[in-house]
Amino acid sequence: MSDGTAGSLAVRVEPWTAAAAELGLEPEGRVNIGWHASDRHVALGRGAHKALLWEDFQGRERSYDFAALARLSSTFAAYFSGLGLGAGDRVCLFLDRVPELYFGFLGVLKLGAIVQPLFSAFGEDSLHTRLEDAGTAAVVTQRKHLAKVRALRDRLPRLRHVVVIDAGGLALRAGELALDLERLAPVEDFPVAATGAETPSVLHYTSGTTGQPKGVQHVHGSLPGQYLTAKVALDLRPDDVYWCNADPGWVTGTSYGIIGPWANGVTQVVLDSGFSAERWYRFLEKHRVTVWYSAPTAIRLLMREGAELARQFDLGALRHLASVGEPLNPEAVVWSRETFGRPFHDTYWQTETGCIVITNRPGLPIKAGSMGQPFPGITATVVDPHGFEPVDRPGRIGLIALRPDWPARMRGYWGRQEAFDARFRNGWYLTGDRASIDADGYFWFVGRDDDVINTGGHLVGPFEIESALLEHPAVAESAAVAKPDPMMMEVVKAFVVLKPGFSPSADLELEVMNLLRKRLSPLAMPQEIEFTPSLPKTRSGKIVRRVLRAQEWDEPLGDVSTLMDE
Repeated sequence: MSDGTAGSLAVRVEPWTAAAAELGLEPEGRVNIGWHASDRHVALGRGAHKALLWEDFQGRERSYDFAALARLSSTFAAYFSGLGLGAGDRVCLFLDRVPELYFGFLGVLKLGAIVQPLFSAFGEDSLHTRLEDAGTAAVVTQRKHLAKVRALRDRLPRLRHVVVIDAGGLALRAGELALDLERLAPVEDFPVAATGAETPSVLHYTSGTTGQPKGVQHVHGSLPGQYLTAKVALDLRPDDVYWCNADPGWVTGTSYGIIGPWANGVTQVVLDSGFSAERWYRFLEKHRVTVWYSAPTAIRLLMREGAELARQFDLGALRHLASVGEPLNPEAVVWSRETFGRPFHDTYWQTETGCIVITNRPGLPIKAGSMGQPFPGITATVVDPHGFEPVDRPGRIGLIALRPDWPARMRGYWGRQEAFDARFRNGWYLTGDRASIDADGYFWFVGRDDDVINTGGHLVGPFEIESALLEHPAVAESAAVAKPDPMMMEVVKAFVVLKPGFSPSADLELEVMNLLRKRLSPLAMPQEIEFTPSLPKTRSGKIVRRVLRAQEWDEPLGDVSTLMDE
């Protein structure tokens, strides 16, 4: 591996080529994400620079520099090589956000195997579906999750090894192994697999409206895309302290919770704990976090707690805030500017795109509620959903479409060529989301193609309704879906979660409706508001409107394995 050289992005050079040059990559040459995110920094003389500051819910801490990151990931790779695992084998990381998850991720990639990160909160059925589909060869887990894996062993004939990272004193069964990474003989110089740009790297599972979850296959050649978007869209600099809230079971937690920041040589902090506004603010203050990548759901939860709580902490180190996972409501942009002294910047991308593709990047004026503009090097538009040609005027709604020529894009759905092919039409990759583009080139999200409400022949996006609902001081969260109507075919129904201190009532419903009449067109007005204690969400925090819609239409719920347990 070449160690490359650091340097500023050349202005008139194609962005991905310039990023590859910064990483020391040669055309058609070797690239290994595991090596570039760890050993490369040792080769550049930055081995002593802090890579990971980890803290759990009890306040216990562990700290590692890039030299330790390189050594521990190589030790992990050597251990699995000794088990006979290698190129193309799928290795599942079924772990909480413990340091071993991060070392293991890089180690599997150094080995040339495919890393398959899964949420540790998955139940047996969800876990079995993904392990069986991938033909997983090994699972790395903790004793607290071992019972789930044990329950599946008889139904997973291709699963050869179950490795437990904290097995001390535990009676292991056949095929189970104990791994104490800190006590293994350290491996300083593992012979990294000769992976190329098209060598498979990460297999992330994503769920659709119906059917089984799909495995999204990424490759080592995604690295320039994740490196450059982390550097530019997230504004990462070598001396930053960076916090990404995302679990690596979600693509954000790998593209921007492992690959992007460490490819840039940035210190990142990890909090292995559930949501608590006070704990989060204390964590930001304690570690002097400078760049924070969060999600709209988390921001709304912080808003619900109020700005006064945030002001009890010294958050002055923060200089850039970004958001991912769902559209960022205008209210959240305004609130963060008032509370933190700076706005959250929306970023748009998907598991399938592998990296940020549309964003409010630093230096670009923010239009609150807009997704921003295409990232340099990304060709994006909205196309007519029938002929798949770009729409002919600003403001017209269409499907978000991307030219499939950026390095981080997926290379397939695992074992599902037909489903993969269906995402491409007329030379475009179709995201499945609807938006419009204004005269300044800013994208405005409308909704998932299957979330858009067709009322009386007019298309209404849930996002504008939900944003209007959030303007009411009693509303913490909201979701708008279609419900059947004999006259209009579909009408809007809104589900509302109230902030603490507010209770459902006819008077409150009337207040909310009166606010909406001032903000929305008559067609977008909800015909019904239902107050609810919670909304269905994925573990990454996205509101899953299709579950609410299915209840209204008495339809099957589809895949619900990624939903949070309430």
